Amino acid sequence: METTENQNNSPAFDQRPWGSFTVIDEGDNYKVKRLEVLPGKRLSYQRHSRRAEHWFVVRGIAKVTLNGVEILVKAGESLDVKCGDAHRIENPHSSEPLILIETQTGEYFGEDDIVRLEDDFGRS
Repeated sequence: METTENQNNSPAFDQRPWGSFTVIDEGDNYKVKRLEVLPGKRLSYQRHSRRAEHWFVVRGIAKVTLNGVEILVKAGESLDVKCGDAHRIENPHSSEPLILIETQTGEYFGEDDIVRLEDDFGRS
């Protein structure tokens, strides 16, 4: 699924410095997103106190940092991030976007539950 004009106009679509995400589904105790990480970009190294995440890589190879340990996750593989874990996902490749499905579970999914430990884009 490539980014389309309709997605860009959707309230569920959000452009970020590292790429974009689209909210696919959400309920009281879950949220499902499609993330596209641009070549050579990475999300902030962060943790959440009120949610866990499950990442399933659809296209590309993700370089994940989980509690200080680097792990490569290939297309068709997945990784669990527990509540409170320090984590980051990165697209180390220079030509292809990394696409993954992120399933969040917990009690709260607001962006204010992000504690950034390190960020390439100066966000706190």
